[in-house]
Amino acid sequence: ECFETNKLINRRTDPYTHTHTYTHAHINKYIYIYVHTKMNRLLHNLMKVYTCACTHTHTHTHTHTHTHTHAHTYIHTHTHTHTRTYIHTYIHTQSFINDSINVD
Repeated sequence: ECFETNKLINRRTDPYTHTHTYTHAHINKYIYIYVHTKMNRLLHNLMKVYTCACTHTHTHTHTHTHTHTHAHTYIHTHTHTHTRTYIHTYIHTQSFINDSINVD
């Protein structure tokens, strides 16, 4: 097993400011922490912490509430499923292996 951190920063043009955080854990040793930050026509930052060398499929649903300046609020919900395959090359020190990981 190993532990990797991946950060993806994408440019977005969102007409609203939106921030949400959600944590998502899998029984099979995968732990995902997503931090989404959407600012007005600025930055979409997705930080993913995950165990490595895995293929997985996951479905997540999130609901956002948008409040507009002309005093109207609505709720938008969507669900999407995606499958990704991760293959990593990694180097770690002996102390990191001994302290953090049980190697089979």
